[in-house]
Amino acid sequence: MIVRIQLAAGQSAPAFSLPGYDDKPVTLDDFKGRGLILYFYPKDNTAGCTTEALGFRDHLADFEALGYQVVGVSRDSVKSHCGFRDRQGLNFLLLADKEELACNAYGVMKEKMMYGKKCRGIERSTFVIDENGMIKAGLYGVKAKTHVEELLAFLKA
Repeated sequence: MIVRIQLAAGQSAPAFSLPGYDDKPVTLDDFKGRGLILYFYPKDNTAGCTTEALGFRDHLADFEALGYQVVGVSRDSVKSHCGFRDRQGLNFLLLADKEELACNAYGVMKEKMMYGKKCRGIERSTFVIDENGMIKAGLYGVKAKTHVEELLAFLKA
């Protein structure tokens, strides 16, 4: 059984330290003074995750104009992330959470059904974090095809 927390607006964003493309640790403190879109996705190079990543890639300038950097997190390895980035021309950082530390801190792990069997996986989720490290929104169970446009509309409102 997975015990999940759910983060909401007004809470401090949980700290993390995860390897980026060069295996150097990236922390929440690295984004102090800037807004952060921290999105969690199930797996590199899958249809839904590619659709979502391409949406962030294609709208990165829109997020930056609103004062946000975009960072993706999954349980894939740094090597997998580098291949995904290169194949899809991604222009933002992906972090590897192989030990599920950030995934658990942000409450994105859940039991799912895949091919008729229960398994543990990441629920596609996004957190809008302000320049002071506070959560402005915790969005769980978002849809890959529509999420980026809906998130932009939310941020512009």
